[in-house]
Amino acid sequence: MSSSPSPDAQASAAPRISTADDDHGVVEVIATREEYLEAVRAIAAGHGPISIDAERASGYRYSQRAYLIQIFRRGSGVFLFDPPAIGSFAELDAEIRDEEWVLHAASQDLACLREVGLDPTRIFDTELGARLAGMPRVGLGAVVEELLGIHLAKEHSAADWSTRPLPQSWLVYAALDVELLVDLRDAMHALLSEQEKIEIAEEEFEATLRREAKPPKQEPWRRTSGLSTLRGQRALGLVRELWEARDEYAREVDTAAGRLLPDSSIIAAVRGNPPTKRELGAMKEFVGRASRSELGRWWAALERGRATSDLPSLRGPASDTLPPPRSWIDRAPEADARYKAARPKLQHMSEAMSIPVENLLTPDHLRRLAWDVPEVLDLEHIGDALRQAGAREWQIEATAPSILQAFVEARQSASDDADERS
Repeated sequence: MSSSPSPDAQASAAPRISTADDDHGVVEVIATREEYLEAVRAIAAGHGPISIDAERASGYRYSQRAYLIQIFRRGSGVFLFDPPAIGSFAELDAEIRDEEWVLHAASQDLACLREVGLDPTRIFDTELGARLAGMPRVGLGAVVEELLGIHLAKEHSAADWSTRPLPQSWLVYAALDVELLVDLRDAMHALLSEQEKIEIAEEEFEATLRREAKPPKQEPWRRTSGLSTLRGQRALGLVRELWEARDEYAREVDTAAGRLLPDSSIIAAVRGNPPTKRELGAMKEFVGRASRSELGRWWAALERGRATSDLPSLRGPASDTLPPPRSWIDRAPEADARYKAARPKLQHMSEAMSIPVENLLTPDHLRRLAWDVPEVLDLEHIGDALRQAGAREWQIEATAPSILQAFVEARQSASDDADERS
């Protein structure tokens, strides 16, 4: 019987983890058109994939625009651009749009890149690749450490990237995010190929690239945290007016709405219902950067909410959202049986393929299929329903047979129960 290696032996066998920012050189930001056009020429002269990343100021600014764009290409080097200073990136896009772009969590950055004119035709998403490869942690730092043996510090990920000038430590952090991405792409490609998942990954990358932006939510004020603690249409009307006044001001000053007036302050003002502006300003729970400087704005919103006869409904706008599955057993027992029969089969398949169940099949696709099952219960109709919902072909091929089997079993079980009762 073999014995386990000693802790000392295990330590000596483990790969050495190096630190990415050891002795990193000074990083400068390109902020003029002349420097930008020179960088475009340098990037065009490089070779291979383009690694790209964008830094926003979520939690600090109202907009989701990019405040820094980082690009690396072999043979060219790393370039950090200041998008507000440069404006359009059309010249760079014309040079690189048909190359493969490497991003980590591409769905988070594509919108702000497209806003400045950068729109790829092919991508490789290392975060999505890590999910499909069954890696336990998929953050950039964790994946780089696992596949490249390099420790990548992530302490500036939630920084205010609209800050000017940007500190050198932030710029080094931003440069490293892209300097390692091409090597990471190669390692990830090899891993996915070894697992025979590269075609699946390519299909998912294409779907990410082609996915349409979600339409704006109807009545977004209903997402106010704490709204469920209030009662009555008038209270909802007051929340709506305060939320819309805050949103208008946040857009005007390009500041995250919650920094100006937190949701908790909106709820406190509605619950307290102060009779005067002075008493609103005296409320201890009414806090936020603009709670006092814009007191007149908030008071006017409350007065509008008190005066309006156009009150919001208690139920909210009509939508195609399904009821929560926990209520199905009473509302739609047959759909509940189908759903409960299919879920463990997909979970088992997820474990066998080492692909998270939410990547194996979007959970909403299964819920909608179980709720509104095709009239003809066969593989073709199950596949068509999944395809119409937006499932990719590999997902349909992998899951449709198990879903069909589960639905047939649920129907047979219901029929047997009916026979027993009769």
